Amino acid sequence: MPRGYERPLYLLPFDHRGSFQTGLFGWHPPLDEAQTAAVCDAKRIIYDGFLRALAGGVPAQKTGILVDEQFGAALLRDAAGRGVATACPQEKSGRNEFAFEYGEDFPRHVERFDPTFCKVLVRYNPGGDRALNRRQAARLKRLSDFLAARGRSRFLFELLVPAEKSQLQRLGGDLEAYDRELRPDLMVEAIHELQEAGVEPDLWKVEGLDSREDCRAIVAAARAGGRDKVGCIVLGRGADGEKVREWLTVAAGVPGFVGFAIGRTVFWRPLVDWLAGKATRERAVAEIAARFAEFVDLFEKEALLRLPGMPRGSRVDQPLVQ
Repeated sequence: MPRGYERPLYLLPFDHRGSFQTGLFGWHPPLDEAQTAAVCDAKRIIYDGFLRALAGGVPAQKTGILVDEQFGAALLRDAAGRGVATACPQEKSGRNEFAFEYGEDFPRHVERFDPTFCKVLVRYNPGGDRALNRRQAARLKRLSDFLAARGRSRFLFELLVPAEKSQLQRLGGDLEAYDRELRPDLMVEAIHELQEAGVEPDLWKVEGLDSREDCRAIVAAARAGGRDKVGCIVLGRGADGEKVREWLTVAAGVPGFVGFAIGRTVFWRPLVDWLAGKATRERAVAEIAARFAEFVDLFEKEALLRLPGMPRGSRVDQPLVQ
């Protein structure tokens, strides 16, 4: 299977585990049987919202779900049965250092679900702890090599570049300045370091960027050295809808950015309202569907502006989602 992924891809990620249990329900592992069932049910609402979006016109062949085995095994199987792309995380939740969720048994879990994408979330700052970065890269190369040899699931790499204390100090503690002035170059450096360590994703899932110049630099890094078909998608980072729309508008105009993975911005508020009794289950499903469809519609429209003869400011005549 050739490396890379160039087709449009709009993922609804709800593989959150620690943050889901604690942030949404206020529970801490280990969960009892009833608590586990409640988490699974909440994730079912998200999935039902995804299916509602497809029924409303979002193209199934361009979409997928990212959900964990622990609480979403049934959903992974159902989606695969429908021919929908699936992605499954391989990292332990909430760790600053990448480690396999199932340790040395990770190959069996990949084969058990045979997802379209194997996903890792990795915090990697080139200006951070070098020994930590080397340890992570070595583990990630094992997964990269395994997936390449297996030739079925593609490698989806979620890269987070959290600020080091010294980097923030240089900017007076301004996180927005870090995101704007330092993070883009650090992302490029991180991608090159991981490639040099033998880590070869098909698709990079990256934090949103405020300029197309920075987006183009990320694509150039991802495709360096003959990796011409490697793609990039934008993650939501739990930002508000306005900020996510800005990131999608910027990225969609850059060849090589093929879509997004937006999760909490889509589902968090509807689930909070449902749990608080402020919204019915049906309303939560409908709101999740509408939010996901809105982001797909936005990206599709902005991506059309890349086409020859489509001047800036043009819009398609018919919206993707009615």
